[in-house]
Amino acid sequence: MEYQILSTAKKKEIMSKLKHGDLTEKIIGTFYEVYNELGFGFLESVYEEALKMALEEKGFNVKQQVSIPVWFRGKQIGDFDADLIVNELVILELKAVRKIVNKHEAQLLNYLRATKMEVGLLLNFGQSAEFKRLVFDNYRKKNQLNAKAMIANLLEED
Repeated sequence: MEYQILSTAKKKEIMSKLKHGDLTEKIIGTFYEVYNELGFGFLESVYEEALKMALEEKGFNVKQQVSIPVWFRGKQIGDFDADLIVNELVILELKAVRKIVNKHEAQLLNYLRATKMEVGLLLNFGQSAEFKRLVFDNYRKKNQLNAKAMIANLLEED
């Protein structure tokens, strides 16, 4: 596999073309600021508070532990708590684990599937910082069979 180092200008050009790319770029930058300041080893809740504070200091609207309902045949059958939601556009799912695995991605995809939000960031404050940017656009949500198959495939790989 060949790797290419991109200039800052090229990275910004790529991010600006992605859905909510400018916003996610700033969130990811803030994630690394928090990680570099705190390091690893804390509970997820500590990183959640720190990231919320850092994002709010930059002027972002951040909601914490937002209850999102899950519907089945017109009835609410449960809910989940999104760790953080930024500007009502991006769901942040935080982890403090050794590494991101497929079930973490499936969890975030299910969160996106249950909302009108289309972009999510999986942020891991593990021994080495890592993130994944997931997009599940509203058009694809209408075809629930494809969504279920995609999530099932992620869960099978673990």
